[in-house]
Amino acid sequence: MSIAENLKNVKQELPENVRLVAISKTKPDEAILEAYEAGQKVFGENRVQELTQKHEELPKDIKWHMVGHLQSNKVKYIAPFVNLIHGIDKAKLIKEINKQAKKHNRVIDVLLQFHIAEEETKFGFNYEEAEEMMKNPKFKEYENVRICGVMGMATFTDDEKQIRKEFKQLAQFFHQLKSNYFKDSESFKEISMGMTNDYKIAIEEGATLVRIGSLIFGKRNNH
Repeated sequence: MSIAENLKNVKQELPENVRLVAISKTKPDEAILEAYEAGQKVFGENRVQELTQKHEELPKDIKWHMVGHLQSNKVKYIAPFVNLIHGIDKAKLIKEINKQAKKHNRVIDVLLQFHIAEEETKFGFNYEEAEEMMKNPKFKEYENVRICGVMGMATFTDDEKQIRKEFKQLAQFFHQLKSNYFKDSESFKEISMGMTNDYKIAIEEGATLVRIGSLIFGKRNNH
């Protein structure tokens, strides 16, 4: 099947309140353009170099999401254009994003990444760390960053019970933060969870953004 058909099939399965981030990492411009021409405007990349290159080469109304682990020293390269940064896993990263966004007179939307998986390799806050950050008076001074929700990755396993438990945990963190710190914020509304293998469970557990790559573009080209 073509990319356009794959995209259509995936979108038909998504409820109205769930948006698709097409994960285009390692994919060539032609593949992204095919999805773009079929109506997809939101794409996710996990490497800064690849993201900036694609932003330069592809249509300017594409909304680019940074979905990978982001190092503070790389923020400046994506600050002029990035639409949403999914993986905020440290307070100092928010500080840097605020600084770089200010230079470009922008407010950059971000999601707080929580460590919900049992695998040590995944990044993210635990709830106490996130809460500590929220309570820090310095945090209120960041006017060029807007926290729009949470993100997390489930353990890579076939055990659906475990995946569901981890997604439930993330949704719970979202609701706790919402009621304690973002009650009046309309923009705090995103739960980014679920990928090709587990997005259906994620949707059942309250995801608003799903990150899907290989179902649309075919298996990943490793590099």
